[in-house]
Amino acid sequence: MTFLCHLAGNMLRVGGKVTCRACRNAVPTRTGVKFRIPLQKLHPLYRAIHHRYYGNTNTQRPPHRTAARYFTSMSRLPMRPPKPPPGSGGRGYQQKRNFWVARLAARLLKLRYILLGSAVGGGYTAKKTYDEWKDMLPDLSEYNWVIPDFVWELSEQIDLVLLSSDKFAKALPEMEEIAKLLPDFDKIGENFTFIKSLLSSETSGEPPLKATDASTAASQDDKQYKKSSDKEKIDQLQEDLLRTQLKYQRMLERLEKENKELRKVVLQKDDKGIHQRKVKKSLIDLYSEVLDILSDYDANYNTQDHLPRVVVVGDQSAGKTSVLEMIAQARIFPRGSGEMMTRSPVKVTLSEGPHHVALFKDSGREFDLTKEEDLAALRHEIELRMRKSVKEGQTVSCETISLSVKGPGIQRMVLVDLPGVISTVTSGMASDTKETIFSISKAYMQNPNAIILCIQDGSVDAERSIVTDLVSQMDPHGKRTIFVLTKVDLAEKNLASPSRIQQIVEGKLFPMKALGYFAVVTGKGSSGESIDSIKDYEEDFFQNSRLLRDGMLKAHQVTTKNLSLAVSDCFWKMVRESVEQQADVFKASRFNLETEWKNNYPRLRELDRNELYEKAKNEILDEVINLSQVTPQHWEAILQKKLWERVSTHVIENIYLPAAQTMDSGTFNTTVDIKLKQWTDKQLPHKALEVAWETLQEEFARFIAEYKGKDQDDIFDKLKEAVKDESIKRHKWNERAMDSLRVIQHNALEDRSITDKPQWDAAIQFMEQTLQSRLKDTEAVIKDMVGPDWKERWMSWKNRTPDQHIRNETRTELERLLKLHDEHTAYLANDEVTTVRKNLEGRGVEVDPVLIKDTWHQLYRRHFLQKALAHCSLCKRGFYYYQRHFVDSELECNDVVLFWRIQRMLVITANTLRQQLTNTEVRRLEKNVKEVLEDFGEDMEKKSQLITGRRVQLAEDLKKVREIQEKLEAFIEALHKEK
Repeated sequence: MTFLCHLAGNMLRVGGKVTCRACRNAVPTRTGVKFRIPLQKLHPLYRAIHHRYYGNTNTQRPPHRTAARYFTSMSRLPMRPPKPPPGSGGRGYQQKRNFWVARLAARLLKLRYILLGSAVGGGYTAKKTYDEWKDMLPDLSEYNWVIPDFVWELSEQIDLVLLSSDKFAKALPEMEEIAKLLPDFDKIGENFTFIKSLLSSETSGEPPLKATDASTAASQDDKQYKKSSDKEKIDQLQEDLLRTQLKYQRMLERLEKENKELRKVVLQKDDKGIHQRKVKKSLIDLYSEVLDILSDYDANYNTQDHLPRVVVVGDQSAGKTSVLEMIAQARIFPRGSGEMMTRSPVKVTLSEGPHHVALFKDSGREFDLTKEEDLAALRHEIELRMRKSVKEGQTVSCETISLSVKGPGIQRMVLVDLPGVISTVTSGMASDTKETIFSISKAYMQNPNAIILCIQDGSVDAERSIVTDLVSQMDPHGKRTIFVLTKVDLAEKNLASPSRIQQIVEGKLFPMKALGYFAVVTGKGSSGESIDSIKDYEEDFFQNSRLLRDGMLKAHQVTTKNLSLAVSDCFWKMVRESVEQQADVFKASRFNLETEWKNNYPRLRELDRNELYEKAKNEILDEVINLSQVTPQHWEAILQKKLWERVSTHVIENIYLPAAQTMDSGTFNTTVDIKLKQWTDKQLPHKALEVAWETLQEEFARFIAEYKGKDQDDIFDKLKEAVKDESIKRHKWNERAMDSLRVIQHNALEDRSITDKPQWDAAIQFMEQTLQSRLKDTEAVIKDMVGPDWKERWMSWKNRTPDQHIRNETRTELERLLKLHDEHTAYLANDEVTTVRKNLEGRGVEVDPVLIKDTWHQLYRRHFLQKALAHCSLCKRGFYYYQRHFVDSELECNDVVLFWRIQRMLVITANTLRQQLTNTEVRRLEKNVKEVLEDFGEDMEKKSQLITGRRVQLAEDLKKVREIQEKLEAFIEALHKEK
C-alpha cells in the first residue's frame, strides 16, 4: 500500500495539503523537503482504504467511491450501506467496528501489495530507466576507427558489452508480463482528472468536465511539460558529457604522462645494457628504411612505390608546419612570415623513444629537442639542406630530405611535408614554380595507398582554397583523405556565421569528401610559443568555445591530440591492409627480373650502377698511371713535331723570308736576331705550353680510348669521355713554367756555334724538308688558282672556270717577267703591274690589279723556294767555309745557321716540356681525374647519365627489388608479432 501511494505521488504533482496523518506518513521525505499532498491528488486506491468518508457530513456516498471500487481489490468485498457520521447516537460502536475491519483488511493485504508492487514496479522502472539512458547515448559505431586497437582487444577479453546489456536485459521480466500485472493507468488518470474537475466545479460553481475533455487537457499539459523538460535534460546531459569528457581527458593525459615516464625509464635501462641484449629496430624504423630505399631508387626504373605514408598538403601559410610540429611535439621546422619556407619534400619518421631527439638519415648527430640551441641548429640545418637541394634557376626541389624524430608518447607514423600550393608566382621565383609544386604534390598523392592530410586555413574564405580541388581530383571518393581545419580560434572570432565552420567540418562546404574532419588550434601565431603553451591554449579554447558547447563540433573532432591518434590509426590500418600485397608485387617483380637476366646476360655478374662505376673508376686510374710510363724519347719526338707544326708558318713567313730578301749577310743576321728576340718574348713560350698541354690531352685520350684486354666494356665509354673532358677542363698548366721556358728558348736561339759536321748536315736536312714542304704547298695553291693543265683537261675531262682562265693568262705573263728578271724583289712596282695589265688586255683578257699582285705573290714564293733549295744543296759542302766565317768565299750559308738555331731551340724546348710533363703535370692530371671521379660518384644523377643501358638498369632493379622485398618481409614479420 505504501508503495502504491508512493507511486501515485510520483505520477502526480506534489502540493496542497494532506488531510490525515497516515497520508502524511505515506509521503516519502528522503529528499529533505516536506511535501504536502492534497487528498484529491492521492491515488484512488489509497483513498478508498483510508478515507471512506471525507469532506462531507451528509450520508451520501462520496463521488469517488464508485470509481474506486471498480479498480481496487476492495471491490470484491460486499457492499454495505453508508454509515452515519460520528455523534449520531447509538452508532458510534458500529463506526468503530467498521473501521477496524478496514484496517484489518489493509494489514492482511499489505504483504501482498508489497511483494507484487516491488516486483512489478521495480522491474518496470529499471527497464524503463535503462531504455531511456540507452536511447540518449549517441551512436558511436561510425567512430570505431578513432579508438585504438588495444581497446577492442581488451573488450574481447572482458565482455563488457554483454555484461552491461544482454545479460542484464535477460535477467529482467518481459514487458508484456509486466503490463499484465499492472492496472490500466490511463483510465485511472482519466477518472482522476474527472474527479479533480468535479471538485473544482463544486467550489467554483461551474459544471464539471467530462472524462474525455479532462483527459485531453491533461495530455496537452503533459506534452508541453515534456517538451520543455526534454530540452533542459538535453542541455544538462550535454554539459555533463563535456565535463565528463574533460575529466577523463585529464585522467588520460595524466596516465599517458606516467606511462611516458615509465617507458622512458625502461628504454633508458635498455640503452644502458642492463638486460645485455641487442635492441632491435622498432616497427616504424623498419618501415621507414623501406621508404628510404624506394626514395633513393632512380625514377627511371620500373619499380612502383605504392607503400602508405601520410602526405601533408595545403595552401601556403595554411598551417601545415604548425600541425606537423604539434604532432612531433617540437618546433623543428624553419619559419617565415609569408615567405615560402618548405622548398623540398621532408619525410619525417615519428617513433617512440626514451629521449626527445631528431636526426637525419645521412648524419650521426642527434639534436636534443628539449634544448633551444639544438632546435635552432636543427631548423638551420633543414633550411640549408633545402637550399642546397634546389638547383640554380629553380625555387623548389623534388629531392626528399629524410628526418627521424623520436620521443616519449609520440604516435608512430611516416609523414611527408610538401611545399605549399600557391596560386601566383611572385618576383624572385622561377616561372615554373607553380607547376613544379603541383607535379610534386600529384606524384605523392597519386599513390593509391597514401593518406592525404589536407590542411585548410579556417581564418580565410573557403573560396580562396586551391588544395581542396587538387585533393578531390586525386581522391574523389575521400577514402584516404583526412581534412584538418586550422586557426579555428581566428575563424570563430572573425566569421559572422559560425555555422559555416560546422558546414566545413561536416563536409558540406568544400567539393571534396574525407574519412574524417578535424578542427585544431596551433597557437596564437607567435614563433616563440612552446608546444606546451600551445596545447594549453588549444584546450582552453575548445573548453570555452561555443562551437563545441552548441554542438557545432563534436568532442572527438577537436585538438591535435585526437588528430594525431586518428592519423596514426588510419596510417597503420592502411599499412596492414596493403603491405602484404605490396610485398607480393615485389616478389613477382623479382622473379621476372631474374628470369630476364638469366636469358639475356647468362655469363655476366649482376653488377649494379655503383659497382660498374667502381670498376670503370679503377680502369681509368690505371690508364692515367700509364701516362707516367711513356718514354722520354716518345714525349720529346711528339712535342718537337707538334711545336714545329705550330711555329713553322711564323718562322718561314715572318722571319726567314723577310731576312732572305736582304742584300748582304750582315743585314740578314740583324733582321733574324731582332725578329727572333721579339718572337721569344711574346709568342714562343705561350705556343710551347699550348703544344705541351694539347699533347698531354691527346696522349691521355689515346690511353683511355685504347683497347685494354678482353675485359674492356663499352658501357664505360660515356663515363671515360666525360672524365677526360672534365679533367682537362679543370687542369691548368703551371704558370711559373712559362718564365723559365722563355729564358731557355732565348739562350738557345742566341747560340750560333755549330760544333761539328753532323749538326751542319742535320740543319741542312731540316732546312730542305721545310722548304720542300712549303714549295709543295705553294704549288698546290697555284694549281688551284689556274685550274687543270692540258693533260688533266684531255684525260679527265676537266675544264677551267673563267676566273681560272684569267689567272692562268696572268701566270703566263708574270712567269715571262721572272725569266727576264731572275733577281727580282718580292714586290711588283706599279708600272710593272700596268705593263702586265696592258699586255693581257692586248690578248683580250680583262684583269684586276689586285689579282695580278695576288698571283705574283704565289709565283715569286715558288721561285724563291726553288732558289733556296738550290742554295741549300750548295751549302752541303759549306761547313768548312762556316768554320772560317765565310772569309774569302762567295758562298754564304747564313740561312743554314738560322735553321740550325731553330732546330736546336725545338730540341731544348721539347726536352724542357717533357720534364715538366713527367715530373709535374701528369701527376696533377691524375689528381684531377681522381677528383672528377669522386664528384661523379657522389652525383647520382650524373652517374645515371654516364652509365646507362638495359644491363645496368636490370641489375639495379634486381638489387633494389631484393633489398626491398627483404625489408618488407622483416617488417611484416615484426608487424605480426606486435599484433
